[in-house]
Amino acid sequence: MRTESRHFGSMLVQEGVLSKAQLDEAQQIQSETGKSLTRILVDQEFVDETDLVKVLAKQIGIEYIALEEITVDPTAAALIPDNIAKRYAALPVLFDGDKLIVAMADPANVLAMDDIRSISGMEILPRVAPRSAVEAAIARMSSYNDSVTEFADFGEEEETEDLSALKEAVDEAPVVKLVNTIVTRAVNEGASDIHIEPGEKDLRVRFRVDGVLHEVMSTPKAISNALVSRLKIMADINIAERRIPQDGRMSLKMNGKPVDLRVATLPSVFGEKVVLRILDRSSVLLELVDLGFLPQTLARFESAYTKPYGAILVTGPTGSGKSTTLYATLNVLNRPEVNIITTEDPVEYRLEGITQVQVNKKAGLTFAAALRSILRSDPDIALVGEIRDQETAQIAIEAALTGHLVLSTLHTNDAPSSIGRLIEMGVEPYLVSSSLDAVLGQRLARRLCKKCKVDFSPDRELLVKARWSDEQIDSVSHSDIYAADPKGCGACSNGYRGRLALHEVMLISDEIRRMAVENRPSNEIKVVAKEQGMLELWDDGMEKVRAGMTSIEEIMRVVA
Repeated sequence: MRTESRHFGSMLVQEGVLSKAQLDEAQQIQSETGKSLTRILVDQEFVDETDLVKVLAKQIGIEYIALEEITVDPTAAALIPDNIAKRYAALPVLFDGDKLIVAMADPANVLAMDDIRSISGMEILPRVAPRSAVEAAIARMSSYNDSVTEFADFGEEEETEDLSALKEAVDEAPVVKLVNTIVTRAVNEGASDIHIEPGEKDLRVRFRVDGVLHEVMSTPKAISNALVSRLKIMADINIAERRIPQDGRMSLKMNGKPVDLRVATLPSVFGEKVVLRILDRSSVLLELVDLGFLPQTLARFESAYTKPYGAILVTGPTGSGKSTTLYATLNVLNRPEVNIITTEDPVEYRLEGITQVQVNKKAGLTFAAALRSILRSDPDIALVGEIRDQETAQIAIEAALTGHLVLSTLHTNDAPSSIGRLIEMGVEPYLVSSSLDAVLGQRLARRLCKKCKVDFSPDRELLVKARWSDEQIDSVSHSDIYAADPKGCGACSNGYRGRLALHEVMLISDEIRRMAVENRPSNEIKVVAKEQGMLELWDDGMEKVRAGMTSIEEIMRVVA
C-alpha cells in the first residue's frame, strides 16, 4: 500500500488519529529515507495500522473489512493458490451472490485484481484490510490445508464413464483444500461431529462442539457434489450410489498425529447429507478419574467392575459418552493374565492387548452371533457394544451367570429403568435379578470455561426449582456458584470449554433383586436405590455446580 500524498497525511490529522507534529516528523523521515509515509507512521507507532487503513478506505472509497470479526469462507479462500494470495496480500473471504469479496492490503493493485478475477472466474469486490491481518488470515487458511499430510490407503471404486468428470472435479485443488480446511478446523475447535448439509440454494457446514451444534460456514450449492464425492472417495464409499445411506471411515495425519473419522451419508431431497464423527484416539487412554466421577460414585462403580463375574450396564442416550466410559473401564481391567474380547458396531478405537470383533450383519455376524463365538473363545471379560434385542440380551445375561464379567450399553433414560427394559426385551425377570450387578446411568454436560466463568448469585426460586434443600440454599453464599459468560472468550465457546460426565450408579442389592423378580416399576426401584446410596444424575450434576465445574442452567438442559 503506497499513498504518499500530503493530502492523505492531512486526512489522518483531520480524523484525529495523528497529530500535526507527528505528521511533520514522519514527512521529515520520509524525505531522508525515501520510505513509504504509511510505513513510517506504523513503524514509528504514530498511528495504529487499523486506524490508518480505515482512513485510507474512506479516502479511496472502498469499504474496510475487519477480518478478526468475520469467518472466512474456506470455499472462497480455496479459489486462489496460496502463493498468489501471499504475493498480493489478498485473500477471497466471502461470496456476495455471484461476486467474490476479496480482502486486500493494496486494493489499488490492478494486476492483483486481474489475476484473482482470471483465476477465480468471478467478478471481484475489493475490501481494504490491514496487511498484517490479511497475512495472518492467509497463514491460518494455509495451515489448515498444510496440516493434513497423509491419508489412509483406500481401494479403488469402479466408476462408470459418466462419473469421470466428477472424479476430475474432486481431485482439483480447491475441493481438496476445502475438505482439508473443514476437517482441520473441526479438529482444532474440538468438534465431535461435522455435519455437511445440502439445502435448496447453499451447502451448510455445522460442527458439534461440546454437544451443541454451531453453524460455521455456508458455501455455494454448486460445490456440493464435488465436496460430498471427495469425502466419499476418501472414506472408500461408492460415489456412484446416491439413493441409499452408506457408511465408511477414513484415517489421516494432522500435524503428525493420527485422526480417525467415521463417515455416514444420508440421501435427502436436496442431495446427500454427510456426517463425519471425529474419533479422538486419546479418549481411549483416559482414566476413570478423568471422566468426572465424584469419589463416592467412583467407589460404587469400582466395587462392581472389580468382581470376577456379573453384568454391568452403562445407560444413556446416543452421544452420552457410554463407549468412552467402557473403554476407560477396560483400560483398568486389561492385564496380561486376563482374556478380554469385545464385539462392536463399529469398532471405533483399536485397543492394544484386546481382541475386538466387528459386527457384520450382511455376513450374518450380529451381536448375538458374535457373542456366542466369543463365549467359545475362553474369555474372562466380554464387552458387547450394545444390547439391542432379546437374543443379545439373553446371551449376555446367561454369560454373566456362567462366570464371565460382561460389560454393555443400553438405551434408557436412567439406571433404574434398565431392569424394566431388559424384561420388556423378553429376558426372564429371575435371570435379570440374578445376573445384573450394577447399572451406570450417564449424561454429558458442558464444563464452564475457567478463564471467563462469572460469579453467579441465584435467587431462591431458581434454587428451589433446582431441587436444592433448605440447608443447601442457606449456605449458597459460601458456595462457589458460577455461570457461563454468553460472550465467551477466545479460548471457549459461549462460556463453556470441554465436557464432563454426570453419573448415577445403581448397585443391585438383594432388595432390588426381589423387586426385579416381581417386575416392580422403575420409580419404586429408584426410591430404594436412592435409600441405598445412589446419587441421581440431577444430584450428581448439582454437586458439580457447587464445585464450580458447570452451571445450573447446563444441568437443567441435559437432565430432565
